[in-house]
Amino acid sequence: MLNTGERFSNQRRMGFVALVAASLITMSASAAFAGGATGGVDCGTHPVPGCTTTVGTGGGQGGNSGGKGGSSGNGTCHNPEGVQIPCQRDGGWAGADGCYYKPIDNLPPETIEALGGRPAGEGGWYLKTCYSSLPGGATQGFGGPVWIAGAPPVLSPDVLARMARSRLTLPKVVIEVNPAGEQLVNLPTWLSVAASSWAPQSATAAVPGYSITATARPVRAVWSLGDGSSVTCHGPGTVWRPGTDPLASSPDCGHTYTASSAGAGGGAFTVSVTVTWTVTWAGAGLAGTVPGLQTVGAIPVRVGESQTVITG
Repeated sequence: MLNTGERFSNQRRMGFVALVAASLITMSASAAFAGGATGGVDCGTHPVPGCTTTVGTGGGQGGNSGGKGGSSGNGTCHNPEGVQIPCQRDGGWAGADGCYYKPIDNLPPETIEALGGRPAGEGGWYLKTCYSSLPGGATQGFGGPVWIAGAPPVLSPDVLARMARSRLTLPKVVIEVNPAGEQLVNLPTWLSVAASSWAPQSATAAVPGYSITATARPVRAVWSLGDGSSVTCHGPGTVWRPGTDPLASSPDCGHTYTASSAGAGGGAFTVSVTVTWTVTWAGAGLAGTVPGLQTVGAIPVRVGESQTVITG
């Protein structure tokens, strides 16, 4: 015969199992609802978290279930209907079925038991969440713990690459207009950015078993000179050195003003430059690209008329 404490413990246990079972029934029903007339995704499949990988260079294609669901080599993610969705939401990462998966650390033993126990072999527990839009614009998430078999990694490399990309810190753009000081009409102005503004930058994101490193490299500088002109350069530019012929044009990035800045606001042209960076990633034996980045800098530049002095 059970004592009072044992009966209470068993009642709690049975109640918890019933609660989890009800949750699983709700998950199944909500999965069907997510793939129904509301236009959501079909959450009835059981994919490895992450999108189908199509790398840009040096890699192949990693298969997953989920029909059209997946991501392109630039890291964008889609649901099975081909509609683009965020690759990350509420801490979870998009799966090929359009649902989101978040690793669960230290799932309580009683929860694991209620879910049927830990399956044999390698794998891990994930919180699966599927979103459906409700009338009135509200969004409801459905899901629960699921086991996904397989050795790490369980996240698509290009999704992890987006994590690494988000950790990149690009340098401030420091503009150098040469010769220093006021520029003169009809004399070449050399345009450049500081070497520190043009240096490659890297960042890494990791999960147990592997890591992805994203590297940003500057590839183009588009200059707006304030007088209506623009110049596109494919490097940082060359710094003008004292002793250089003042009539010599920059070998790779320059502009010659034909009017003074006297009529501009504050008596100066606003010179700005937009630096475009490509972002590539490598890791897990693969490589590819993700969307690039841009940095911008601006300074005022005074341009004066050259004066001819006659003596005698």
